[in-house]
This record gives sequence, structure tokens and C-alpha cells, in this order.
Amino acid sequence: MNFDDIFKAVTAIAGAVIGWLLNVLWQSHRDLRQADKLLSDKVQDMEVLVAGQYVKRDEFKELSAAIFKKLDSISDKIDKKQDR
Repeated sequence: MNFDDIFKAVTAIAGAVIGWLLNVLWQSHRDLRQADKLLSDKVQDMEVLVAGQYVKRDEFKELSAAIFKKLDSISDKIDKKQDR
């Protein structure tokens, strides 16, 4: 075997290894992009779900009015107790 044949064999082996590495990297890149898309879709769905679950302004006003009414009645009872 002369130097030319050895060089060609080493170059072919190196090319095969580099090609295999590039293929592995390309596959993992494709898998990561697919996983990222799935996660992005899940986050979007979650944002839509959370946005629909907020307390409406009218409901909040009714609830706060009921709470303050109850607090006022408690305050009145305490004042009556204190007067005795």
C-alpha cells in the first residue's frame, strides 16, 4: 500500500464519521424543534385557559360589597359590646 491509498482510506473513514455525526446532530436538532413546538402549544393552551378563568369585574364588586357588609356588621357588634 502506498501513501495515496492510505490517505484515501483515512479520508473516507473521516468523511463517514463526520457524515454520521452531522446526521446525529441534524436528527437531534429536528427532535428538539418538535419538542419545542409541543411545549409552545401547551403554554399557549394554558394561557388561553388561565385568561378565561379570571374573576369578572362585576363578580368582584359583588363579592367585595358582601365582604364589606359583613365587616360593617362585625364592627357594629363590636361597638355595641364596647358600649356596655
